[in-house]
Amino acid sequence: MTHTDTALKPHGFWKPDQHLPKTGEKAFGEALRNLWQPFYVVDVNGQIGVAQDGMATFGTHAQPVANAYRLLGWSPPLALASLGDPGFKSDHGLNFAYICGAMANGITSTAMVEAASQAGMIGFFGAGGLPIEQIESAIHTLQKNLGNLPFGFNLIHSPNDMELEQKTVDLYLAKQVRLVSASAYMDLTMPLVQYRTHGIHRNHQGKIVCPNRIIAKVSREEVARKFFSPPAEKMLQRLKEQGKITGQQAKMARQIPMAQDLTAEADSGGHTDNRPALCLFPTMKALRDEMARQHDYGVPLRVGLAGGIATPESAAAAFAMGAAYILTGSVNQSCVEADTSPLVKKMLAEARQADVIMAPAADMFEMGVKVQVLKRGTMFSMRGAKLYDIYRTHDRFADAPEDQRKLVEETFLKSSFEEEWEKTRAFFARRDPVQVDRAQKDPKHKMALVFRSYLGRASLWAKSGVPDRAIDYQIWCGPAMGAFNEWVKGSVLEPPQNRKTVTVALNLLFGAAVILRLNGLKNQGIDLSVGSGMVSPITEAQLSSLCQGDFNGVDGKVF
Repeated sequence: MTHTDTALKPHGFWKPDQHLPKTGEKAFGEALRNLWQPFYVVDVNGQIGVAQDGMATFGTHAQPVANAYRLLGWSPPLALASLGDPGFKSDHGLNFAYICGAMANGITSTAMVEAASQAGMIGFFGAGGLPIEQIESAIHTLQKNLGNLPFGFNLIHSPNDMELEQKTVDLYLAKQVRLVSASAYMDLTMPLVQYRTHGIHRNHQGKIVCPNRIIAKVSREEVARKFFSPPAEKMLQRLKEQGKITGQQAKMARQIPMAQDLTAEADSGGHTDNRPALCLFPTMKALRDEMARQHDYGVPLRVGLAGGIATPESAAAAFAMGAAYILTGSVNQSCVEADTSPLVKKMLAEARQADVIMAPAADMFEMGVKVQVLKRGTMFSMRGAKLYDIYRTHDRFADAPEDQRKLVEETFLKSSFEEEWEKTRAFFARRDPVQVDRAQKDPKHKMALVFRSYLGRASLWAKSGVPDRAIDYQIWCGPAMGAFNEWVKGSVLEPPQNRKTVTVALNLLFGAAVILRLNGLKNQGIDLSVGSGMVSPITEAQLSSLCQGDFNGVDGKVF
């Protein structure tokens, strides 16, 4: 590695302490990855050298001293714990600005949440789509095993089953679940506002305290605006009339944001608007600043980024844009702790970026809402699209052409429509009897419920690994999965059995820190010729060795 005087102007001088500067790609690679030490680039007889101890004197007019080298560039220590917003980490009791997002049906399992929490991160249990009893069991497990360590639960918008959303909120309030990830919301709902305002009070210093926190996950500016605003007045009045808050609490609620933290969700698995992160995030940041000026809450509003976070480059880009934190989803499904079948993990580990497609969503089928799923190895997306086309063009299943009815019954449902309806009717008779009454009067709604039943069970078949339903698997997945697989190819993380949640997370953070360091040097005119192996995934032992002192997990252990 050589340079010319015209290309690099010195920033001062560097004087060695115990070690002389080293040259060569290996020396630079080792120094860049040693994040806990400063990184000095010096002139060694016309070659670029690197050092990590000694003393630097900065200034273009600095005078040389004996045995000193010209200082061409430098990078300060960059611990993984320094990435992201300090206030976010402090408020939530985290060491790292990293969230394991909630994958529904409990795919983000209690084991995954525990692993993240014990490593100084935060995980949200995937409560979406689960019965109340199973959510309650997960609450008991996490509260017992984690105590005061941070963790959260998902609260997914259920426009077709508002009773379930209310029951979920009632459970969270009863069990004192203090943090939720609000996802798939198109508007605020009464249960969500009730959760946020429950127990609001002033402390001894007169400061408003909200025991319950929401981290919203949104992809639309108009929805983000509602989360960064105080609760709607009409909802506060209704809660007051119902006796769920007092007049004084309603007054305090007008001075708080629904969510202090908001995740800008770009192109992702599951519910998504396929927004590009480079467009979405700056828009959300600008909205954050606008809402902060407008409301002057007295607490900072923060924006994190999700969707496409699957490589060190994408993580580094998120932090470089100013993300308070990053959130991963798709890549976590292939991890050891994910509560899904080995076959699904294998399918995910083989996915490429183009192996994803949009398909009808079971929970918002009638509205035409779609989710992003894995295309490779499954026909779910095509079959879901056919069901929606039949629903959209006919008022009753019997009106569909005979060949289409036969296809649905023999290939999709594997039973007659009426036999499937009896199973569906029995389910909704327990879950939501109003739906049954409506279906008996409206054949189009009856058709929707049967089709929704197929779509919903397709995700459960995948999770359980039902062999004869593999072609129907609904596997939520974004293009991030393919990017992740390309990054880990040939490394320790290529086999799914090696993909531990924390190992994946720390590799992403570690790689991001190295890239940010490299980019900082590049901005000083120093373009180091180091290989892509600089950010290739490494083992738990290597991570622990390279990042000693960066972790404050349980008993000081991360793994």
